[in-house]
Amino acid sequence: MKQLFLALATLLCAVSIHPQERPFLPLSGTWESSLGTCRLPGSTDDNKLGNPAQTPYATTQLTRLHSYSGQVTYERDFTLPESFAGKKLRLIMERTKPSTLWIDGDSIGSLTHLYAPHEYELPPLASGNHHIAIRIDNSETSVPKEIQGSHAWSDATQTNWNGILGRFGIEARDEAYINKVEVYPSFIRKRALVKLTVNTERYEDATIRIEGNAWNTPENHVLPTLEQKIPLQPGPTSFTLTLDMGDSPLLWSEFHPALYRLRVSLDTDHTHDEQSVDFGMRDFRTEGTQFVLNDKKIFLRGKHDGCVFPLTGYAPMDVDAWRKVFQTAKRYGINHYRCHSYTPPEAALKAADIEGIYFQIELPLWGKIERKNTSLNSFLKREGDMLLDWLGNHPSFMMLGLGNELNGEVEVMREWLSDFRRKDPRHLYCFGSNNYLGWMGPQKGEDFFVTCRVGGGEGYSTHVRSSFAYVDAEKGGILNNTRPNTTANYAQAIARCPRPVVGHETCQFQIYPDYQQIAKYRGVLYPYNLEIFRNRLKENHLYDQAEAFHRATGHFSVACYKADIEYALRTPGFGGFQMLDLQDYPGQGSALVGILDAFMETKGITDPETFYGFCAPVVPLAEMKDFCWRNTQTLQVRVALSNYEENDWNTPIRWQLISDDGTWEKKGTLSCSAPQGNVTPIGNIELPLNELKTAQRLTLNLQTGTYHNYYHLWVYPEEQENTEGVYVDSLLNKQVKAKLAKGETVLLLPRHKDIGKQSVGGMFTPDYWNYAMFKTISENAGKEVSPGTMSILADPAHPLFRHFPTEEHSDWQWWSITRNSRPMILNHTDEAYRPVVQVIDNIERNHKLGIVFEFRIGKGKLLVCTTDLNAIKGTPEGNQFRTALLRYAKSAQFQPDTVLTWEELTRLFTEDIIQRDIQGVKNQSDYSSNVPM
Repeated sequence: MKQLFLALATLLCAVSIHPQERPFLPLSGTWESSLGTCRLPGSTDDNKLGNPAQTPYATTQLTRLHSYSGQVTYERDFTLPESFAGKKLRLIMERTKPSTLWIDGDSIGSLTHLYAPHEYELPPLASGNHHIAIRIDNSETSVPKEIQGSHAWSDATQTNWNGILGRFGIEARDEAYINKVEVYPSFIRKRALVKLTVNTERYEDATIRIEGNAWNTPENHVLPTLEQKIPLQPGPTSFTLTLDMGDSPLLWSEFHPALYRLRVSLDTDHTHDEQSVDFGMRDFRTEGTQFVLNDKKIFLRGKHDGCVFPLTGYAPMDVDAWRKVFQTAKRYGINHYRCHSYTPPEAALKAADIEGIYFQIELPLWGKIERKNTSLNSFLKREGDMLLDWLGNHPSFMMLGLGNELNGEVEVMREWLSDFRRKDPRHLYCFGSNNYLGWMGPQKGEDFFVTCRVGGGEGYSTHVRSSFAYVDAEKGGILNNTRPNTTANYAQAIARCPRPVVGHETCQFQIYPDYQQIAKYRGVLYPYNLEIFRNRLKENHLYDQAEAFHRATGHFSVACYKADIEYALRTPGFGGFQMLDLQDYPGQGSALVGILDAFMETKGITDPETFYGFCAPVVPLAEMKDFCWRNTQTLQVRVALSNYEENDWNTPIRWQLISDDGTWEKKGTLSCSAPQGNVTPIGNIELPLNELKTAQRLTLNLQTGTYHNYYHLWVYPEEQENTEGVYVDSLLNKQVKAKLAKGETVLLLPRHKDIGKQSVGGMFTPDYWNYAMFKTISENAGKEVSPGTMSILADPAHPLFRHFPTEEHSDWQWWSITRNSRPMILNHTDEAYRPVVQVIDNIERNHKLGIVFEFRIGKGKLLVCTTDLNAIKGTPEGNQFRTALLRYAKSAQFQPDTVLTWEELTRLFTEDIIQRDIQGVKNQSDYSSNVPM
């Protein structure tokens, strides 16, 4: 049914009947500008006007090939048709920057807003030839400076373009015309209030006629025609009509985004006007800590949107392009978009209406709100009022925020929200996303709370995302610094908030770039940043591993995405999350954190079906205290179900636990009864593991209906390997030298304090967001800098892993091992040398790193492990890793082929490392005032 619904929506988009459009004279085509001949709609970048890239050496973002900041005057002649004579004329520029208009040399006026179309009422014009000149100003002085760090203006993603986009031309209207149509649906009352504003220049009677029908659904629903006579007076006349929606109106949601189209006509004795408006039947509200849509609780599975469109440098202005974007996102389970400090074109909301996407849009601010800053306040307040008028009818427009990571005067924010709520109660409102970085907690006056933490508190007790920068949470937060499990949730945190909490910018896990994507950049932006990172990799003689780096970090990041998302799904009463991001963010230091690339296209690291398994309306969940088990234990799993489908869920859950080689398998079925709108315990799985005699990776598969999920876990035998035949030491001393000289085998476990300058810190999770930016922020704030690593890289077929099974990338069995290691910098080794267990460094440093590596020293064989084995002693994986190291060192397969002298080995452990000076891009948020951790 859902597939049929979407197919019909696509078909009916093309054939739906529209009312007669007002006469419109397009002004698209060739224009002369102060920079040269160009085509509009378009930008100076599109037209290759402006300043060619002079120094393409920036690693912080993509490079504009033709940038321009300043005033540009566009002009041309046009011919006004005879049919326009005597009409009221309006110039419409759907999206532009601050503008000034002249017609035939006469100044018409200026507009300075960003979001809503620029519409100029023109003086009476005779038919025939006229001259039009439009000055567009994208200079630093054209808007308040505080606006310029937002995604509505910044070069970080959509660029600070100059030009005119979208619908562009002159509209003709009769003397009496419909100026505004607002629809306020009520699911409960089964009606819709239609608020109309009509303008005319005389006292006269008019007839309003409203017809409507559902146009994108399998089920046809024609509304009864409503007709009413109204008296008009000069100027605007406003009135409200009640539209009966019948006993069973079609409802709008992510599952069935039914849209109604109203055709509103206005007739007087001498004029006729028509307008159409789409709306959806939906009531959106909160109930305690949850969102409720049409009396069904919903969970926001969201993504951040920073206006990343590398080919144009601005957001698409057509519905089809946005539908393609949303269809891709929905395949990965996304039902919610949060636009970071910007509001997209109306085409995005139209597409979201059709596809069933819940939108949060924001005013263009990433900074501070203070009462004394009257120029900024007036600018922002006007933007909010105008976008409510312009976009308010769209059912997908669910939420409005004042900006990103704001600080300042809460009372001013509260006043603005009160004004917006009185103006338009169809939406929910918040002060901003992650204001005060969450430290102040929830504030009275907002409907929901978007945050990374619910105020300050002990440890991670207030956190509502699992990963942070080191500057913002000790050791990077829950996922890196607490033992992996699938039982923990955010219940303690959201208990501190009486309204819905939405996790802010979750899942910021770096993925090593796929340099093949460089060829995709054929538009106004070019990835010189990626070329620089690629060249650095070549300089460090690691370029042959670029594909493996991308693959390993990508697969590991998917595991971390899964863990982060499931923390939220396991939390009863949680509002949802807004991940950063499903796609790469090419600005702010080059934050390649997406499962998809900047074009919303696959990186080849996971398929939508797998990702959807843990990011869907219904997700079966396995709750386990650990991922690593001994074969003397009984595996205990509590199965739960997160159910945010439309109804209660009663389909049994089938489970299967199987070894990688398929030789060991257990399966069963659990009856299921899960009410709609929460996470519910279903049943337990208990299995003795004593049948497994060797180290094994198992996969637990869960299936209920078409929904599915999976978990990897590791089982190790209860055994210890002795050191007989292997000399173990922590120092490069005389004893080690003597043993190697005799041809013996040595396992070296260097003390971390002895290799501090020749190594980097131990870390499990992929580095957060972007190493350069948060390195600088941490240093400026006097906080610990992240180790900056991204994953291990290993050959699963290597003999070391005969007793410690692994894939080529990090997974949960590596948590204690990598955190308690110090990856050694091996830049001074031979160009072709590769460690047994390599650690992938971030794109800024590109060190050759290893935690297990080997050499032949004279007649002897040396195996080095920089993990503190004593620190992980007693854990299932720690004991097994030690066993694997010793068994490998004793085996005939331990035959190092890289030969070093004792002196070369000593230099490797003592020489200073040449470090690149890494400075990050400035971030708008203030981390220096964080509550001490």
